[in-house]
Amino acid sequence: MITALLSLAWKVYDYLFDYALYPFVIWKLGPWRGGSLMAFLSLFTCLLLLWAYDRLHRDWIGLEYVKRLRHYKGRSLWKRVLAWLISRGDWVAFLVLSIKFGPFVTTVYLQTGAYTRMTGRDWWVFMGSWLVGNSLWTFACYGGVSAVRLFLERNI
Repeated sequence: MITALLSLAWKVYDYLFDYALYPFVIWKLGPWRGGSLMAFLSLFTCLLLLWAYDRLHRDWIGLEYVKRLRHYKGRSLWKRVLAWLISRGDWVAFLVLSIKFGPFVTTVYLQTGAYTRMTGRDWWVFMGSWLVGNSLWTFACYGGVSAVRLFLERNI
């Protein structure tokens, strides 16, 4: 029950952060200032999430689900593509997970041990994923905000 509540809280937070707060801040502050602010907030929250994940010793992010995807043979095309990509090795898994899930999930997935202190390699994975994920998300949000702004300017 606690694991389900933690998972729900994380998914709600993740959704609101990515699809409400991030675009709003990019819209208000622009890609450089807004993207920098959101990247800093992402860094802080991901570090906090890593700390909580290691302290609680519970898989409340569904990491075992992601690990099982490596061997997925079902009917979902998206899951089969994701399974094929993450089974190609750590570099491909790093890129795919950084783009799809962000630095928290990427680091936990590629971490050298479960519920342990982070090694130097883990820190490189975390910071690289943070940079890749936030750069792409800032670009995507700016593109979306710009498209909406252009649409509104031409139709109002």
